[in-house]
Amino acid sequence: MTETLTYRNRTITQDDISFIQKVIADHHAEGRTAISRLICQAWNWRQVNGQLKDMVCRGLLLILERKQLISLPPRIKGNNNSLRHKTPQATMEVSQHPVTDQVKNLKPIELRQVRRSAEERLFNSLIQQFHYLGYSQPVGEHLKYMAFAGDRLLACLAFSSAPYALACRDAFIGWSPEARERNRHLLAYNTRFLILPWVRVPHLASHLLGLTARVISDDWQRLYHHPVFWLETFVDTERFAGTCYRAANWTWLGLTSGRGKYNLSQQKLTSIKAMYGYPLTRDFQKRLCHE
Repeated sequence: MTETLTYRNRTITQDDISFIQKVIADHHAEGRTAISRLICQAWNWRQVNGQLKDMVCRGLLLILERKQLISLPPRIKGNNNSLRHKTPQATMEVSQHPVTDQVKNLKPIELRQVRRSAEERLFNSLIQQFHYLGYSQPVGEHLKYMAFAGDRLLACLAFSSAPYALACRDAFIGWSPEARERNRHLLAYNTRFLILPWVRVPHLASHLLGLTARVISDDWQRLYHHPVFWLETFVDTERFAGTCYRAANWTWLGLTSGRGKYNLSQQKLTSIKAMYGYPLTRDFQKRLCHE
């Protein structure tokens, strides 16, 4: 391997490649899930709650295979790969009756956390149908919200584990690499935000961001047994102005280079993104910088 690959804050060395190749050779018949779990155990690749970072590892294996550095065994037909079952397979219908009103007339607006609930499939389907990025199953810790005014569905929001090293964010927080490694799980990344196309309600988006900020840390605590103290997101500057985030008092942190994840060149390959952040406590820096 002549190029340097960094994946999820781990530099993949030639020794790592050789180890992965040996695990694949020794456990070829057991399938990809068993291989990724063995690698996680060997590297002690675990989430904060102790669970193996199985899907993170499988993402790495796919990247290495695309680079022709390893050769994975065929997928086992009929395996219980949970991601394939969670990816929406069919379109789910909802009422598309127009909602045109003021936020004050829709209150109380209910923000419902639907991760691991019967409504999660509907959330996935709506994101797939109506969000310009479509749906992709998050890896690691994540929450999904749907917003309702009575029985009228208004919007969907998704939050997941935050990216590793982001220069503008890390400088704003002021943490060291060691503190970031220890405390990154205390951040949540807004991966999807969808106001349904038939909903035309001024200031609804910023109102929903405000509602989310008040409940997400407790919801994260209930599901993953730790709070979050900071929210962040990227806004595609070629599509959006980030108005709702600014209106909800999120802070503009800077712009990305447009190189994208895992791109080893210096060329711009994706659109420029604006990064915004929002602290959930006044002492967020003290909490996040604690080592």
